[in-house]
Amino acid sequence: MSLYPSLEDMKVDKMVRAQMAQHQAPPSYHSTYQPITASAATASPSVPRHVYPALGDYMGLELSQDVIAVNMPEYQVQTFQPSGALSMVAPISSQSPSLLKATVTNGIRQIILCKDRDGRCGLRLHSVNNGVFVCYVAAGSPAALAGLRFGDQILEINNVTMAGMTMDQCHAILKKAPVNGITMAVRDRPFERTVTLHKDSVGHVGFQFKDGNIVGLVKDSSAARNGLLTDHQILEINTVNVVGMKDKDISKVIDASPSVVNITIIPQYIYKHMISKMSSSLFKELDRTPAV
Repeated sequence: MSLYPSLEDMKVDKMVRAQMAQHQAPPSYHSTYQPITASAATASPSVPRHVYPALGDYMGLELSQDVIAVNMPEYQVQTFQPSGALSMVAPISSQSPSLLKATVTNGIRQIILCKDRDGRCGLRLHSVNNGVFVCYVAAGSPAALAGLRFGDQILEINNVTMAGMTMDQCHAILKKAPVNGITMAVRDRPFERTVTLHKDSVGHVGFQFKDGNIVGLVKDSSAARNGLLTDHQILEINTVNVVGMKDKDISKVIDASPSVVNITIIPQYIYKHMISKMSSSLFKELDRTPAV
């Protein structure tokens, strides 16, 4: 059996996503950021307050068709929205209604979070190429519960645009924010996928990894049958962030998981770029510096 979705599966998935889009239309995309004027918003209440750039780059990394073809050939099957925004074909696992997080949207979503009793949201931000990105989310924190993840781009906090702000300026906005009702506009990290695996009789799911990177698959295992990919970095296991963890600690998370294990991965090509921009020293600093 092939490790990758068949053309027929991709066609079915594309049709399912098109049907879903009819019930929940995605945000509008344009080539440049453009605030909506008050008069325009009044004339058409359905128009969102802001529209954001399409995903043409990520932390300064070009995501053109040529770059994808050379560095991530497994993602060459793609469609383009009329506006020019890139829309990736989602993996097979996203066909399951119980695993909506598997759908690769490269879209923009709004989240609402609060602060804990210590007045913290539980995240760290980092400024890269005039954009603001999540570099750390504390386990069990309000940020984690709201769905923020390592590598997500923060576009707005309480209607304040983050573009061009420094890390300290962003953290200051969060510190001054009220305890409840903190709204954020968030752009998904690109080319991620979540695959559902099942443990065998001895508790294995069928893949090997080194430094968090998947390097091998066991023949006829759950990982092989469900389309897990090598040369991909493990980001989350059952929504638990494992970025920066040692392999033995990642193994403990897998061992402690129930029989169904959801693995969220991203291409090594993009992950290496993320780490080079975020700076690996951030992981060392996180133990000493509390999240905001």
